Amino acid sequence: MYEKFTRQLLPSKKYRELLGSSITVFNSNTSFVIENYLKIETSNSFDWYSLIDMTSGRLKNSVQSEIKKASNLKIMEKFEELVEKRNRIVHSFQITDIDGEQRLASKDRNHVQFVITENYLHRFIKENEELSEMLHKLRGY
Repeated sequence: MYEKFTRQLLPSKKYRELLGSSITVFNSNTSFVIENYLKIETSNSFDWYSLIDMTSGRLKNSVQSEIKKASNLKIMEKFEELVEKRNRIVHSFQITDIDGEQRLASKDRNHVQFVITENYLHRFIKENEELSEMLHKLRGY
């Protein structure tokens, strides 16, 4: 699909909407992880500015012990899963799929390539919703 703002071939609007929603819900949860950490962490090892500038993997490593102490929920395990899936989206490559549609593809740790389907994006969004619910419980909502 072509758009007026670029001459490059793009995936469908629906697919791009799911991509944007996927990144948005992940970013929202990353901020929520930081917010929860700052609420429970007492030694003030990090401030919001340093945490927001960290990559998600480094953020996870920096905050996980305090969040695990504060909650028996598997928040950091879920966050780690989502970081990996988000990385697959961000570090993907564009393909023309077998149906002729433009999509993104990625690979797993064993270098097995896969297409980032709309179903993959829907699941990613749903899993971010699950993480958000866990973070709300930790926050006391």
